[in-house]
Amino acid sequence: MGNSVLHLNFADNDGGAARSAYKIHSGLRHLGWNSHMLVRKQITNDRDVDDIQKHQSWLWFGDALSRKLLDRQLCLENWYYPSSSALAQHPWFQSADVVQLYNLHPHFFSHRMLPQLSRQKPVVWRLPDMWAFTGHCTYSYECDRWQTGCGHCPHLDSYPPLKHDTTAFLWREKQRMYHRSQLAIVVTNRWMESLLQKSPLLSHLPIHRIPNGVNTDVFYPIPKVDARAALNLPLDANVVLFAAANTTEVRKGCDYVLPVMQNLAAANVPALVLVVLGQDSETWQDGSGYHTVRLESTDSDRALAMAYSAADVFLHPALVENFPNTILESMACGTPCVAFDVGGVGDILQSHKTGYLAAYRNTDDLVKGTFQLLTDAEQRLHMSDACRQLIETEYNLELQAKRFAQVYETVIAQAKP
Repeated sequence: MGNSVLHLNFADNDGGAARSAYKIHSGLRHLGWNSHMLVRKQITNDRDVDDIQKHQSWLWFGDALSRKLLDRQLCLENWYYPSSSALAQHPWFQSADVVQLYNLHPHFFSHRMLPQLSRQKPVVWRLPDMWAFTGHCTYSYECDRWQTGCGHCPHLDSYPPLKHDTTAFLWREKQRMYHRSQLAIVVTNRWMESLLQKSPLLSHLPIHRIPNGVNTDVFYPIPKVDARAALNLPLDANVVLFAAANTTEVRKGCDYVLPVMQNLAAANVPALVLVVLGQDSETWQDGSGYHTVRLESTDSDRALAMAYSAADVFLHPALVENFPNTILESMACGTPCVAFDVGGVGDILQSHKTGYLAAYRNTDDLVKGTFQLLTDAEQRLHMSDACRQLIETEYNLELQAKRFAQVYETVIAQAKP
């Protein structure tokens, strides 16, 4: 049985996908695995994390030239990065029994290296979004052209954006790469699993479903009197929290927050407070009938737990979503959520038990759920207990790490001659 794993991601603790990757890395170490991470953007001081280009500074120029010419001008997304070819020379790669991939689309790694890498090591790829099986986008919204080859893309401006429509070519290249690669795929929820089963690119590969985990020793219910005192919030306020990496990103549902708050104010919900946490929070203004508290982005899990615990309701009106850590973290802190029934949210959020699932893009239903949770303290208390219990039993870090270890052991055994 192998016990050494190398994780490859853009960052080690910056953004949802990076935080997920780092938690898996940390969880595996607790299980006794020899776990390392190679990243392009190192945030932590973890001795088992290294900048993939730090020892290959001569390749930076080639990567920068590729981004400028191939990615931006010719729209050949992630086509070629010289540093990708040097990955196999890193001692952590050479000593690994299995390689775990995460988010490969932030312009730092060429997926055209997958056939070569997977011939040398068993490779597991945890998908943070849809990018792996579309022509370019991380989320396709209503478009289903990823099932037939892309082209004539209706969302060229969707992240990562393209100046010209090369999506049909990029889709075919992915198909060619994947059919020459030996990969095991990990998804976090039933929604992504169902999409992969329809994908001409990846449906032939083994698919494993492993939900995200939460550190329940860090994210736990902090007494409201303490959490609100730390954030200078009145103890008797009705607090709605909206948190996102970028609070003005349309995908995260920012356009729905103000209508919800305006309707709650019109319904005379007393002492109403909106807490906005994340990038661009300073652009949010007070509204008629409610006060806005703006909190900057933070890498501190303690600060996040404080914000979740201070809130009565976590509002998460994302329009497309995979399996949000924020909902898991809020529930771990005993704060129920109101969210659209989209993506993998329904796997976590049990309507009327751990929160409220609103009909997709239905503002009235979003308001209804938020109003119910704010005005029914007894129901909210029951939900708080149910939230914490569900996280402790189904979404703890140790269970997540054990599930990944089982997948690793399987692919390592299958790779042996």
